[in-house]
Amino acid sequence: MGELSKEQFEERLGSICTRRFGSPIENLKRLSGGASQESWTFVCDGQAYVLRRNPRGVQTSQNALPKASEAAIISAAAEAGIAVPKISFICDEDDGIGEAYVMDFIEGETIARKILRDAEFDAVRPNLAAQCGTMLAALHNIDVSALPDLPFSDAVGELEKYAGYLKAGGHPFPVFELAIKWLGDNLPEKRAPALVHGDFRNGNIMVSPRDGLVALLDWELTHIGDPMEDLGWPCVPSWRFGQHDMPVGGFGARADMYDAYRAAGGEIDEKATRFWEILGTLKWGIMCGVLMVSAFESGADPSIERGSIGRRASETEIDLLRMLMGED
Repeated sequence: MGELSKEQFEERLGSICTRRFGSPIENLKRLSGGASQESWTFVCDGQAYVLRRNPRGVQTSQNALPKASEAAIISAAAEAGIAVPKISFICDEDDGIGEAYVMDFIEGETIARKILRDAEFDAVRPNLAAQCGTMLAALHNIDVSALPDLPFSDAVGELEKYAGYLKAGGHPFPVFELAIKWLGDNLPEKRAPALVHGDFRNGNIMVSPRDGLVALLDWELTHIGDPMEDLGWPCVPSWRFGQHDMPVGGFGARADMYDAYRAAGGEIDEKATRFWEILGTLKWGIMCGVLMVSAFESGADPSIERGSIGRRASETEIDLLRMLMGED
């Protein structure tokens, strides 16, 4: 299917609502955020929904899962007791908007600045790191045999993949090259593979001022791999949004997340989680400085957000130097 204009998309989504819900669409608007995927909220017959699809209906990321697989994993997570939106339906060819699915709308906040600083979250903020640990333990315990085929990538695979992206980009980043050397010399021990969310961080968790963590979002990078990846990624400095004394997403301590993970039946290798924090910082730097810039320059994704995010590569270079010197 070719790329749709905004008008074509809105017209076809309106037809979907009429056909599937027997009601016209109301209050359609695109949600802010989400550099790699589109999210739209709308109302049909008094019920609020969210539609997730590829940017402009076109697959732009070679790493993202098919939307049908993503929806199936979210449903499996719900069965495991993990807080996720309920999937309403997966769009098909007759819907004419490309790969997409529709899920129930959940009330909550994902913007890190608000979660970390607004007074309405003061009561729940101290518990968020523990809630993350409990959620991740449940996620890593899911039986993957009943899930759609998922890519496998462990520490070696992730390091090789991003080193390849850096080389293909053709632009020198000496700090990234130094980090790749360090990571190659400090690979973690292999462990039993598990379901890995792949993007568990501040920004992809939804928080309520009353209940704390109420949903885990954005499952397009889910894969089979080292579960310690999901414990390292939320501690990447870029996801702390200036609150560097709180390594877990800018809101909590590693010990709180680790203790809750262990209490829920998980086992932690803290040396491995540190490896994944450093690898995660490298990955985000390469995503910004190489992949997103390339997508913008090639015209694959001409959005201003995609083009401007490349500047954040310099932040990750500073973070990597600090981390390689042993700083938190």
